[in-house]
Amino acid sequence: MAVTTQEAEHVSAASPQGKARKPRFRTDIQAMRALAVVLVVLNHLWPLRLPGGYVGVDVFFVISGFLISSHLMREIEATGRVRIGAFYSRRARRLFPAAFVVLAASMLVAVAFLPHPRWIPTAQEVLASVFYGENWLLAAKSVDYSAMTEAASAVQHYWSLSVEEQFYLLWPLALILLSLLARRTGSALRPVVLTGVVSVAVLSLAYSIYVTAAAPDLAYFATPARVWEFAVGALIGLAGVRLKSLVLRNVLAVAGFGMIIASALTFDGLTPFPGWTAMVPVVGSAVVILSGTGEGRLVHDRLTGLAPVQFIGKISYSLYLWHWPLIVAAPFVFGVVPTAPYKLVILAVSILLAWLTKRWVEDSWIKSGGRRVERRGNGFRKPIAGMAAVAVAAVLLGVAGNAKENQAVEFAVAGADGPCYGAAAVGNRDCGDPFAIPVAVPDMGNDNVYTVVPDECGEPADHLLDGGSPATCDFSNGNQHAEVVWLVGDSHAQQWQMAVLALGQERGWIVKRSYLGGCPLTDATVVSFAGSKITGEKSEHCTRWTRAVTGAVETDRPSRVFVSMFASREVVEDGSDDPQNVQFANGLVRDWQRWIDAGITVVPIYDPPLNGVGRAVECLSLNGETPLSCAVPKDQAIESNPLADAVERMDHDQIKPVDLTDYFCDARSCYSAVGGVSLYYDANHLNGQLVKQLAPQIASAID
Repeated sequence: MAVTTQEAEHVSAASPQGKARKPRFRTDIQAMRALAVVLVVLNHLWPLRLPGGYVGVDVFFVISGFLISSHLMREIEATGRVRIGAFYSRRARRLFPAAFVVLAASMLVAVAFLPHPRWIPTAQEVLASVFYGENWLLAAKSVDYSAMTEAASAVQHYWSLSVEEQFYLLWPLALILLSLLARRTGSALRPVVLTGVVSVAVLSLAYSIYVTAAAPDLAYFATPARVWEFAVGALIGLAGVRLKSLVLRNVLAVAGFGMIIASALTFDGLTPFPGWTAMVPVVGSAVVILSGTGEGRLVHDRLTGLAPVQFIGKISYSLYLWHWPLIVAAPFVFGVVPTAPYKLVILAVSILLAWLTKRWVEDSWIKSGGRRVERRGNGFRKPIAGMAAVAVAAVLLGVAGNAKENQAVEFAVAGADGPCYGAAAVGNRDCGDPFAIPVAVPDMGNDNVYTVVPDECGEPADHLLDGGSPATCDFSNGNQHAEVVWLVGDSHAQQWQMAVLALGQERGWIVKRSYLGGCPLTDATVVSFAGSKITGEKSEHCTRWTRAVTGAVETDRPSRVFVSMFASREVVEDGSDDPQNVQFANGLVRDWQRWIDAGITVVPIYDPPLNGVGRAVECLSLNGETPLSCAVPKDQAIESNPLADAVERMDHDQIKPVDLTDYFCDARSCYSAVGGVSLYYDANHLNGQLVKQLAPQIASAID
């Protein structure tokens, strides 16, 4: 977010000769803030109606680059130096108080309303946010496939604040170094600084384009992929350009606002971002700022100068802070997934809290002697104290969350032997409707993670064979004639491992595993996963891994290979003009035939139903006593299944399919719980403990 202080709103770029003009209030920049925060908030409330509203963050980055660089350049030209301590102190006093208040409030909201498994992730992200490293934590999670489906925390939006603080930390140092370079070489200050900033912008943009193509989830949060956006704003402030033509300024203003709004309306989650597409809102923001450098009224002045617009711009920082925790907490506060009326309440409460925070926290801190604090040289004392207090509270929240998880595990273990617990309820007439049994502990903890493996397996396996070896679980106890089996596929194969490994322990198998999240194992090029387009290195990596796994299984000749994948909604290309489902099945038939020819039994485990909203962890958290509320019509939950298509086409006695649909659905609906136990660990994977209960059913299918 951009700095929201009166000092920051009164701006002027120094002239190329270094003579600063009297600062004037830029209502257009305040209006840009208003537009930016409105885009972000509406995108979070109505993502399908404003899919590209996330570009509001990029608008803030450009504004920040312009304001901070203009301020620093004026100081360098006036004094020959930057009071770096004073600069950092001002940033801390103006940004930390509101940020820390909302972090503290978010933890209180988590304790009061959110399920206890959310406490530990919230504590982790609060700690990352208080030290302004949230973007890097989310970047790490974005490349960890198992973490990608975690529910959003109440402070996830602090990633952009973290990027901005990192910019504030490094940018003054960069300008100081450039000014020293100019002094040492006897060169004019401004050309040297401009050259340096242009170089930074070009390098950052090049990296952004590259990493957006290679690792888009990482690119979104990575600071180096965003620096160029600040640099573009900085160039406007450092160039000292004043446009005289009113016609040109009006054209630029309209075009700039149009570029921002058009990107918000047309971009969506599939748009490669930031990369080159971010140039649309970034350049749009830059030309709006540039259009305001001259004299005379612009065509938008009457609209952008309206009191409500200026008010939203004034509270934009606090509004950004407050809106997201309220959105995350809303389903638990209201007891339902928010619809339009509830969302309007969230919006109104966000604005109210933002106004109160602006008046009593942001402004109050500045008015209560901030300048005296700066002169005494202890401007960091209270901000650091606030940082420490929030950090300690986050640690305590994490400890409390861990204690709650341990209690939940003990409760689940105590009830696990009941005749109607979990999968045991299916087919037991004494249990009644197995899908209607209340869920005592609807929230998933560490014991339910589907990646957990026994000690014989070593570390949990991610993708292997692509330049490595499969992960092995040896339950043979030294038996030279032990049966060797494989479990392969994407994370939807990994989610079945607790059942397969339980059978391995029981039967003394040697189990070899290889998974690659987001990569269905079929002899075809994967071009889309879960609705997101896959190209370049990611697609090639998937192809390499698929070929390596298929060949390794064929060479190893195990007695059987278990295979599963998220196949119902993926898009692959095998070079034919057949429908996608047929192309997918074609690839499976080719792979399985190779294995069958090698004497291997193929065990396809069909993917569970796609329950949509019923899979959301929040649904059972809100409806634990009435789990039928999370039901989804069966014809919506069960879609085409390429694995089943391949089984039907091959009709071979060496193929032993495992279809456990009856443990998820009855004749009419599919559910989120069975026997009082959640079926799903997250929105996309199964509860590991429930899967373990299904081991006997898998055994029956393969024997």
